[in-house]
Amino acid sequence: MDIDSVLVQAETLGRGLLNSFLTPWLLYQVVIVVLLYGVAHVLKGRVEPLFEERARAIKGHPGLLRVVVALLRRVHWILFVVLLLIALGVMRSVTWPSRSYLISIVLSLAVVWLFVSVLSRVIRNRLVARMISWFAWIYAALVILGIDGRVAGFLDGLAMPIGEMRLSALIVIKAAVLLIATIWIAVIIGRYLDELVQKSEELTPSIRVLVGKVAKIGLVLMAAAIALSSVGIDLTALTVFSGAVGLGLGFGLQKVISNFISGIIILLDKSIKPGDTISLEGTFGWIRELRARFVSVVTRDGREYLIPNEDFITGRVINWSFSDELVRLDVNFGVSYDADPHLVSKLAIAAASSVGRVEADRTPVCWLTGFGDSSLDFVLRFWIHDPQKGLTNIRGQVLLALWDTFKQNNINIPYPHREVIMKTPVSVEKPGVVD
Repeated sequence: MDIDSVLVQAETLGRGLLNSFLTPWLLYQVVIVVLLYGVAHVLKGRVEPLFEERARAIKGHPGLLRVVVALLRRVHWILFVVLLLIALGVMRSVTWPSRSYLISIVLSLAVVWLFVSVLSRVIRNRLVARMISWFAWIYAALVILGIDGRVAGFLDGLAMPIGEMRLSALIVIKAAVLLIATIWIAVIIGRYLDELVQKSEELTPSIRVLVGKVAKIGLVLMAAAIALSSVGIDLTALTVFSGAVGLGLGFGLQKVISNFISGIIILLDKSIKPGDTISLEGTFGWIRELRARFVSVVTRDGREYLIPNEDFITGRVINWSFSDELVRLDVNFGVSYDADPHLVSKLAIAAASSVGRVEADRTPVCWLTGFGDSSLDFVLRFWIHDPQKGLTNIRGQVLLALWDTFKQNNINIPYPHREVIMKTPVSVEKPGVVD
């Protein structure tokens, strides 16, 4: 093949492309696309304010609000896509499909751009958003070039038999895409249902958490089953791997599964619930949240401990507000032997009753418990109804009230004295002084 023949073929190809671009129907499509873009721009000014008013009424659902805001910022393109769909349907109903090819290409590009731009605002993970955008643009390019069928056939040819099921690369890709999409939608719906359940005042806190968790897990499992079934994967055929995979997961996720089951047991027996005040292995605080794997406990100093659910099943837990929020506290103290124990008991009861958090319906009591080495030993017992506000602080307030009362009544609190007796004389000498 010489250079002249190459030039002739190039000239022929160029004339063919030029003639195809100069056809009346192509010019008609260009005019239609431009007009539809202008109409979408005009409609945007009237449609966008209506949806903005409704979007401002969305409160308490940040995920849904983020999606709505992302769509509102692209109302122009949404209207453009809708108008292109209508125009494409009308064109294909009155003339040959080849005469609407440009509109089809513009529609594909507009849909992909709208899809990618919305996802980039909704998905916070930049890497995931970038990967999805790349896949979307690649798929759009394959559709526009008309080779999506060939690529799909090639991927379908890369297959391997699994039992009675034929698993190909195309099925795996479809299943992965559908799994991601359906599970993402299921998680959003699950969060929305969980928020509705948490606002219900007719259910107990434990039942709210249990219903929310069951709803989330059920939706995710349902979404996975729908995604796998929709691509033709027989779920019963996957039982070939169930034994080995189940054994591996059993060993690898033993603690995770144990904590998950422990969390379900905790919710069913209602041993603890959000808002309860507990003590566990030196940790004192109130339960903020029950999760699938752990319990969030906030202490008085603001620290948040994430304690595994299994510890609440196997360990000894003190629930200060399990059946009744009334809690009895003890304060031990001693006074001098010079004091009248009857008077001390009355004064101690009066001092404890003067503290605001001490329960007034249950009168404090004070008992003489023993004769110590240097003091009369007493125990002062009183009740409180708000252990979540702290125990050390109320004990401190009662001790301060005892101190003030004893000072006013000249009652001494003994403390140990030490006497040092020298059995041999001690001589003191100054340096440089000679007797």
